[in-house]
Amino acid sequence: MAQFFKAKPNRSKQLSSKLSLNVTQLDHLGAGIAHHQGKIVFINGALPGETVQVQLTEQKKKFSRAKLLKVETASSERVAPLCVHYEKCGGCDLQHLNVESQRAHKAKALQELVAKFAQTTASQVCETLSDSPWHYRRRARLATWFDKKTKHISLGFRANSSSDVVEIQSCIVLAKPLSALIPELAFLLNQLSGKNALGHVELTLADNGIFVVLRVTKALSDKDRQRLAEFGESHTLNMLLQNDDGNTEHLSGHGQQPFYGFNDSDAELKFSAGNFIQVNASVNQAMVKQAVDWLAPQADERVLDLFCGIGNFSLPLAKDGAEVIGVEGVPAMVEQATINAKGAALDKVSFYHADLSADLSQQPWLGKVDKMLIDPARAGAYESMLSLKKLKPQALVYVSCNPASLARDSEVILKQGYTLKKIAMVDMFPQTHHLESMALFELGK
Repeated sequence: MAQFFKAKPNRSKQLSSKLSLNVTQLDHLGAGIAHHQGKIVFINGALPGETVQVQLTEQKKKFSRAKLLKVETASSERVAPLCVHYEKCGGCDLQHLNVESQRAHKAKALQELVAKFAQTTASQVCETLSDSPWHYRRRARLATWFDKKTKHISLGFRANSSSDVVEIQSCIVLAKPLSALIPELAFLLNQLSGKNALGHVELTLADNGIFVVLRVTKALSDKDRQRLAEFGESHTLNMLLQNDDGNTEHLSGHGQQPFYGFNDSDAELKFSAGNFIQVNASVNQAMVKQAVDWLAPQADERVLDLFCGIGNFSLPLAKDGAEVIGVEGVPAMVEQATINAKGAALDKVSFYHADLSADLSQQPWLGKVDKMLIDPARAGAYESMLSLKKLKPQALVYVSCNPASLARDSEVILKQGYTLKKIAMVDMFPQTHHLESMALFELGK
């Protein structure tokens, strides 16, 4: 006998009637926090001190999420977003909050997370590292979407919490030369016969010019390739194609490799498409300088740089003669870092490849070090921090792009005899909730 079941309604996704709520604070992800029926309600786009009209979109046992419908009483810190795409584009999420308040909120969120999870506060809270809040990004990846009906390809960023592509004509957080290029590049892509084979587009403003990398899923025709090459030459661009295997081909720009340098050094850090670099050039300069100042490496010291990438911190740490060991999980970046060190004539720097989330006990570089720097991805460096007992650096600088990971890892570090001496917010990503931070730990006597 057939049995029929009636599906239970998904109460967690049911929409509520309209509610008027008072927002008391922001969480570390930039959402407004209110309370309703004994539960926390997270509201994207709402600010502390505001009364807002919302509709609950998700209801869990301990919290709810709501959609902002109307700001009934606005905060004095609220500003009109400058970007015409702000309501749809998922790239920025704090343009409605003035820049000074953005930075104050981020610094507070950082300190509160560390205090909550690591049960400690820094001896010194340092000044926030920041620069211009607009046109700061020197690198961005734009998405494409090909409409099979209209044969039009859209170029832009993903919508908030969606895979939809928001077509844009400019971006006020992108470096001006990159933002100005977008409409002309979009027009060019729509002239290609093989535009349905285009994937993402990577734009980079390096010290030696603009680099445009087009991801393609199949080979383009000679005519399309010629169009791209001519566009690159006429706009003085380095135009590259990248296939599914990650191989790149230069169409214009004489095959040069992008690089960036530092104000106080002749070193050139070359990189390739796919290599990680910090997107905010001026703030990266200040961040690296502060890390070197905090560690103050001496010529007779051994410094370990974990998650070293292409040598962003390794090379500056070695400029005064310290022995620096850089370790990275991506083999291609280890190779590039080695090349960069040789190009800078730094012979006391060596790089190794290792999975820094695995057991490190047998690694050839593991041993006593005087000082240490780590700059992990958002997941943090929990496994690496468990090796501190063997390494025993006197000073450790932790650079983090996720305050929650820093807070969690700080607990591990403190349990191994370290003290949190300094902490600083690094405003690497203005107009967004994302924050970089830097903490200095010192081993107790």
